Amino acid sequence: MKRHTLFLIFILIFQCYNGFSQQLKTAAIFSDNMVLQQGVEVPVWGTSKPYEEITVKFANQTKATKAGKHGKWKVVLEPLEISKVGREMLIKGKTSLKLNNILVGEVWVCSGQSNMQFGVKNVKEIESLIPFAKNIRSFEVKRTVSFKEADGVSGTWTTNHPESAVAFGFAYFLEAIGDVPVGIIHASWGSSSIEAWMPRDMANQLPYFKAIMDDFDADTETHSKIQMALNKKEGWTRKEDVFLRRQPNILFNSMIKPLAPYACKGLVFYQGERNARYLTGVPEVTKANFFHRVIGMKEYGDVLKLWVQRYRKEWDNTNMHFSIVMLPGYGKGTIANPNIDSKSPTEESFAWLRESQLKVLQLPNTSVANTIDLGDEKNIHPTDKFPIGQRLALLAAKYTLNKSVVAEGPMLKNVEVNANTLVVHFKNSKGLKTTNRKAPTGFWIADSSLKWQKAEAKIIGENVALSHPEIAKPLYIRYAFAGKPDVNLVNKNNLPAYPFRTDK
Repeated sequence: MKRHTLFLIFILIFQCYNGFSQQLKTAAIFSDNMVLQQGVEVPVWGTSKPYEEITVKFANQTKATKAGKHGKWKVVLEPLEISKVGREMLIKGKTSLKLNNILVGEVWVCSGQSNMQFGVKNVKEIESLIPFAKNIRSFEVKRTVSFKEADGVSGTWTTNHPESAVAFGFAYFLEAIGDVPVGIIHASWGSSSIEAWMPRDMANQLPYFKAIMDDFDADTETHSKIQMALNKKEGWTRKEDVFLRRQPNILFNSMIKPLAPYACKGLVFYQGERNARYLTGVPEVTKANFFHRVIGMKEYGDVLKLWVQRYRKEWDNTNMHFSIVMLPGYGKGTIANPNIDSKSPTEESFAWLRESQLKVLQLPNTSVANTIDLGDEKNIHPTDKFPIGQRLALLAAKYTLNKSVVAEGPMLKNVEVNANTLVVHFKNSKGLKTTNRKAPTGFWIADSSLKWQKAEAKIIGENVALSHPEIAKPLYIRYAFAGKPDVNLVNKNNLPAYPFRTDK
């Protein structure tokens, strides 16, 4: 009895000491030099001693709350106006802290795999923008993993440009078009699949992901390797780095979960190359198959839509905009068929992943940056990132800042059958032309036999007429539906036409 009483007293003393030692602090995503999102409610949260009275003062607002029994607290600031002048945020409890040099503008998360991670120094045109950048702040999320959803994230806001070439290009042009400060939260990691960025509870909607997570949970060898890498004081090796980033869920846990619900306008996602290794289904993993199990290209689009909806739930923001970067041209195929004709419309190429990415447009508040005219035949990491930043900024300006700008190239509207000719009607086709003043390229047509032929294409006003001498009754079209198609069709703003096929 005495031992039991002493034990309870010890626990009580420990809990009290732990409570008193828990000093007032904000979540790690809040720091000096941050950018807060304009025009929406802005949550601010952190920890303190249990039941401590907390006040947050910023921009002539004072919000008060009381911490919970575990010391967690949160206030919500009313919508803020754009501010290019750095101001301070004062947070008071029994102690106080101050955050300095805070701007108010547009905040975006930029995530994905290696082409989002691709550094500014690798793109000279984007690097040349650095001296002219203004009112751009960045938060670089440390690349790490966690078996459980983390509360905190490693990183800090700085007045430096984002390390990502795409993210910096996007921020630079968005700041210029919108005349507004831009804050970028950069959370990417090369060769990561969409599954790496998926919350565990998406297994409730996706049986294939449940199977992956069940196997991951049972894989004690993999868990041991991950823990050993995380425990290394000197940091993990290159081989361990690759191993970590190719696991399911655990990148979300450590690099995305702690960011929410930080107020932001949207998320740019440049990812898909890893999932493009397979045409359809989920492959079994063998020693010869270095890539772990991921969904294939044909199913990717449906998973992407669910992923977007789940992230909006995480941020408690149904209007959160998602801008997807289409995979650019590349001349290799899948694991099963790596050596392909990069101009053919029937190969197992990136074309199928691009079609899946475009499915996201079925959801509101989404956009896709078209890159079909970009890329490198032999290099999956092309350096032509400059136009991607421009196009992302145009999309954000149009759909989130309500600017009157042309942000997209021609998109399929409908097809008219006219005897032996197919006439393609487009949206966004004002001033339809080709970049080299020659006939449009990249069009293939077929009849019911689905034997594809290169179409003879002609621009008629804002439409394109397609025919082929050997096809009397054409029915179907595939445009730019290849690994690295040759394309030249643009609108008057020189934005490329989006790829499509009509034989679904």
